[in-house]
Amino acid sequence: MPIQVLLVEDSAGDVRLTREAFNDANRQIQLHVASDGVEAMAFLRREGAHIIAPRPDLILLDLNMPKMDGRQVLAQIKEDQTLKTIPTVILTTSEAEADIVKSYELQANCYLSKPVQLDAFEALVKSVNDFWLTKVRLPKQK
Repeated sequence: MPIQVLLVEDSAGDVRLTREAFNDANRQIQLHVASDGVEAMAFLRREGAHIIAPRPDLILLDLNMPKMDGRQVLAQIKEDQTLKTIPTVILTTSEAEADIVKSYELQANCYLSKPVQLDAFEALVKSVNDFWLTKVRLPKQK
């Protein structure tokens, strides 16, 4: 059974790198991409073009995006009874303490800062796979 991952990321380069790293780490992952927070919420709520979108097993969420930023998306996910059990990992370039604190206040499951080196970025994505998609027990799809 495929593992559904929603990547909420506005950088095409980071999307490509994440896709490649997951392909190397785990062929069972189906990576879905939303390029901003509005699209992410439409995907999660199965609205508009996303009416048949699968429920993600894991959400990787950037903080700084157009239209609706990651903090707003995280708040909406964790306030929604049908979405709040989906593990949501912050994956961002920000290393600001205020962003880390705010993310955990909004109930992020963890906070990861994207490294700038390609090898380190790939290793981080593979560690997400190793931990969140291999070791952790995730809730069953509803």
